[in-house]
Amino acid sequence: MSFDQIAALVVLIAVVAVMIHGKLRSDVTALTGAAALLLLGVIRPVEVQGAFASPAVIALAGLFVIAYAIELSGLLGLMIRKATALCARMGEAGLWLMITLCGGASAFLNNTPIVVLAAPVVKEVGASMALSPKRFLIPLSYVTIMGGACTLIGTSTNLLVNDMARNAGQPVFGLFEITPVALVIALFGGAYLYFVGGRLLGSADSETGLRRSQEQTGDGLLGDADLFAAADRPFDVRRAILSLTVFVAVIVAAGLGIAPIAAAAFAGAVILILLRVVSAEEAYAGLRPEVLLLIAGMVVVGLSIEVTGLAGAGAELLIDAIRPLGPLGALIILYGVTLFATELLSNAAVAVLITPIAVALAASLGVDPRPFLVGVMMAASAAFATPFGYQTNVLVFQLGGYSYMDFVRIGVPLNLVTWVAAMIAIPIFFPF
Repeated sequence: MSFDQIAALVVLIAVVAVMIHGKLRSDVTALTGAAALLLLGVIRPVEVQGAFASPAVIALAGLFVIAYAIELSGLLGLMIRKATALCARMGEAGLWLMITLCGGASAFLNNTPIVVLAAPVVKEVGASMALSPKRFLIPLSYVTIMGGACTLIGTSTNLLVNDMARNAGQPVFGLFEITPVALVIALFGGAYLYFVGGRLLGSADSETGLRRSQEQTGDGLLGDADLFAAADRPFDVRRAILSLTVFVAVIVAAGLGIAPIAAAAFAGAVILILLRVVSAEEAYAGLRPEVLLLIAGMVVVGLSIEVTGLAGAGAELLIDAIRPLGPLGALIILYGVTLFATELLSNAAVAVLITPIAVALAASLGVDPRPFLVGVMMAASAAFATPFGYQTNVLVFQLGGYSYMDFVRIGVPLNLVTWVAAMIAIPIFFPF
């Protein structure tokens, strides 16, 4: 191994170890790894600059501002209140309908504010109908996660995999190109949660859950404690109409190929500032720099794995083990590896680490890389087995008073169900 390969591998292992340990913020860890690679000469300054100006980072920044404008307008809160009235009329079916609608909204908006607004409503409405909130809060989180995977912009993971694939010379994905696969996975996963998962959770003692929730308040599990306080805002008609119009225009422009998603989202964010729908200060507040910096730092780490040849070497080792299984066997194993890794690391870290290996693996097998890239997108978002794999899991973990094993008990079977669904859907919509 060359010095660059050794250095890249050591930095990678160190970043992964620190993220698993969990004592240092993920964005700080990723940026430290990027700085080390730059100082060691493994990555050039121009490549670091490119990571911070990558289309994924620009697109996410613009989308964060637009989503924050919608949140500030009070539109999201109004929709949740209307859904609450619907739940009161429909009973339990209304709760499941509300969860489904939240999943649909997550395909276009960040799912954290959606869950922040919807979770207390789900809990209170469920309690008013003498139903355990435990039965609905984990499904709410899981459905919004699956909903976020349904479009290219629904989660930063999909944008990041798309960006890494572009860097590797692959054509970019369309806004709705992955939607059929993600919908199949969501249907399988949603059916499991409705018929099996929710009922298993409902059998737990709701009083015990409430007591645990009260005990855990203040434990720091939420991370963003001000989210609940700022969730429900007064409805502003002008703000709502303009922010929603700009958001729809961005989706249409990207969906029809009129402009790349990064350009459309960036232009949309600037237009909202010029129209004074959001002030410059509010736009900065909505940027979520911890996410953007995490992604930029991990892009640098992932780039070092690719440019030093470690990705190719890793793919060769993987191929030697699974060559007799063919492309489908390789996809099954790659999905499983990604699924396991995303329970330990951030979604961004997994996407950046696995995507170059997926491209190299497909090239070595002589097949289209697209099925493997879609597999990485779907698996990297499937953080179901722990309460800490996704922020929405952390939110409902505290609010519902769940135990760690509740997520394991419900999430592991959901991982298996969605894994099977993905292996059925991906080869159909993305043949090898």
